Amino acid sequence: MFSYGGWQNANYVAEEIRDPQRNVPRALILGTSIVVIIYVSVNFVYLQALGHAGLAGTLTPAADTARRVFGPAGDRFIAGAIAVSTFGFLDLTVLAPSRVYYAMARDGLFFESVARLHPRYQTPSLAIFIQSAWAIALALTGTYAQLVDYVVFADWIFFGAAAASLFVFRRKIPLAQRPTGTFRTFAYPLVPGVMVAAAALIIASVAFASPVQSLLGLALLATGVPAFAYWRNKRA
Repeated sequence: MFSYGGWQNANYVAEEIRDPQRNVPRALILGTSIVVIIYVSVNFVYLQALGHAGLAGTLTPAADTARRVFGPAGDRFIAGAIAVSTFGFLDLTVLAPSRVYYAMARDGLFFESVARLHPRYQTPSLAIFIQSAWAIALALTGTYAQLVDYVVFADWIFFGAAAASLFVFRRKIPLAQRPTGTFRTFAYPLVPGVMVAAAALIIASVAFASPVQSLLGLALLATGVPAFAYWRNKRA
């Protein structure tokens, strides 16, 4: 599920996108579809090259497949490609979530200085610095696999909650009261209902497979509750 993620980051920068009502849904649907096609195709190649037993018995299927098809040069190429991809992913995880700190600060729920933009680049530079420092701190606390467990568990709690919020908004703000051009969820309520159910199953699966990491991830999320309460009371 982590492999197919990343689409949620487009929402962080929606305010900086032209015509977001039209372009954000297109980006989410098109981008996710491309990723699914690529990953399924790549896994099909792994299966054809390594077989069921070979694929089940390796932690580096890309490198093993490249070595089998292209020889040692293919192995080195895959290693280099993964390194380049990792830096691209780091850019995403550091830059996009920094918009959350910026938005929180602008709403009075974080330090006021975080809402200030860089005078030259017009970017939330302090928020980017905070996110970078936090990413480094997390990287020093455990292995990559442990961090992925934290992220998947936490991500799908919020993915499910975001889909469930559609039911609330449809009741509180009916479509008839929405502005012209508002995006309407396809096949409502089936699509958000399936999303909520899938999120619940994934959360339960991760909790069953990695109970300790899931509890730690939940504890990390819980630390945000008193922080939110403090800033909300301060704003009030």
